[in-house]
Amino acid sequence: MLPSPSSKSLESWQTIAKRTQQHRDATLAAVEPPIPDLPELPLDSTPVPKTILTPEELSITESDPVDLLSKLSSGNLSSATVTNAFLRRATLAQKLVNCITELMPQAALERAAYLDAYLKEHGKPIGPLHGLPISIKEMINVKDHTCNAGFISWSDRIATSNAHILDILLAAGCVLYARTTQPQTLMHLETSSNYFGTTHNPFNRNLTSGGSSGGEGALLGMRGSCLGIGTDIGGSIRSPAANNGLWGLRPTSNRLPMQGMTATMLSAEHILAVIGPLSTSLAGVKVFMKTLIDAQPWIREPSLVPLPWKTESQFPIKGGNKTLKIGVLTDDGVVRPHPPVLRALTSLASKLASVPGVEVVPFTPLKHDLAWSIISSLYFADGGAEEKAAIAASGEPWRPLSNFILKENPNVKSLSIAGMWDLTAKRDAYREEYAAHWRESGIDVLFCPVGPGAAPPIDCARYWGYTAQWNLLDYPALIAPVSKVLADDVVDKGYVPRNEQDRYNHELYSPEKYVNAPVSVQVVGRRYEDEKVVEAMEYVQEKLGLPWAKYV
Repeated sequence: MLPSPSSKSLESWQTIAKRTQQHRDATLAAVEPPIPDLPELPLDSTPVPKTILTPEELSITESDPVDLLSKLSSGNLSSATVTNAFLRRATLAQKLVNCITELMPQAALERAAYLDAYLKEHGKPIGPLHGLPISIKEMINVKDHTCNAGFISWSDRIATSNAHILDILLAAGCVLYARTTQPQTLMHLETSSNYFGTTHNPFNRNLTSGGSSGGEGALLGMRGSCLGIGTDIGGSIRSPAANNGLWGLRPTSNRLPMQGMTATMLSAEHILAVIGPLSTSLAGVKVFMKTLIDAQPWIREPSLVPLPWKTESQFPIKGGNKTLKIGVLTDDGVVRPHPPVLRALTSLASKLASVPGVEVVPFTPLKHDLAWSIISSLYFADGGAEEKAAIAASGEPWRPLSNFILKENPNVKSLSIAGMWDLTAKRDAYREEYAAHWRESGIDVLFCPVGPGAAPPIDCARYWGYTAQWNLLDYPALIAPVSKVLADDVVDKGYVPRNEQDRYNHELYSPEKYVNAPVSVQVVGRRYEDEKVVEAMEYVQEKLGLPWAKYV
């Protein structure tokens, strides 16, 4: 139980924010050797590390996390060396894109030294994540550290214990070294707060890093982390993964432990938040999932489903090839995606059709506008009262996207118990209808957009339909980077928008505005078919030579 914030604080919200920034800056300054201040911030931050970090630091931080684990467990790399490399690159990432709430250099290096000594003494790693630095979203409780969920009035909430997920990861041998930014209310597909301002996209600072796990997305996009933890109730893992050219998984609910979070609506059961990985590789996503589920978290957290991580193939194999039927959805019928997304999906579908054992079929959306009306009504069953009170308690100003989702959303209403029952019944009826629709299509997995464009300009991520759809259905969804915005992804000047949301999205786009932005796809499966989604993408990656750096 976290202590309640003081309601009698005489401090202004600006004073609290400044103190929080000073704490963050002190933790950055403790990293050795120090990272110099940058005289100017480039549009594309990704080349900068090569001008500042050592060749060894670059090699370590740009390695696949599974390759690092192999070297750490064998003693070919020390955890102290790896941890300090990530601390240095995370510090640089903060200076470039504003993604860190605090580093933990002293505790991280002490932990790394302990793990190195354990390996030397016992001749074996402490667990499957031995020595690997892992970054975490700020809302995930770390013992004796503040957890504010983006609200200034929650600045003095201090966790009395670690989140369940951290206990498991620490037992597996990881090192915790960085905590990352999140938006006010946690209910944005961007990351901005009155604590730290805006977190920027590493590939184009005029664009968003995504949200609400946008600090994680930006940090991993800068390779200041190779494996991090986010949460997702409407796209908050998938948006940052896509915007920053990463892999990310929204698991089915109740597979990974959720005890120990700081957020509003923690006891709500009608739309469940999930926790999951962002990584610089698909292998990183897989090792994260397997490590956590192998720990049988349902023993401590009884709401979790006692479902082991399946390692056997989820697809029939004929003639040495898997047999997959892949559906492709290019447009949800509400908001048409921008040209780069349509081009990437169409090109990917064409290439998939030539992969042995793969059948590609079009998939028709089913009432995705209805899905948004249901989920956006269920998000704030109290009419947003808890969020509004938390903002009002400090007098901090409302961020633009807090206004959008809470004040401009016509579906935010205080619901009666009968109203909740009615909407929950509509949710369940829609789930049943969609399950039948999926079954009739005969597909194994679905490839679709992550959003109606690549990473949008700051304060413009106003359409959640391509991600929230799968939260309502509780389907697992994996993000895979496949391309970038290209100069010849020209505006369709003859397009006539079908509604106001579509018009807003259409008018956002020009290839010049979105220059260098990653383009990703979303791979979706049915409930509790998380392993199937991962395996399908592994096969596609193997056959097509993804990731996005090699594929346009």
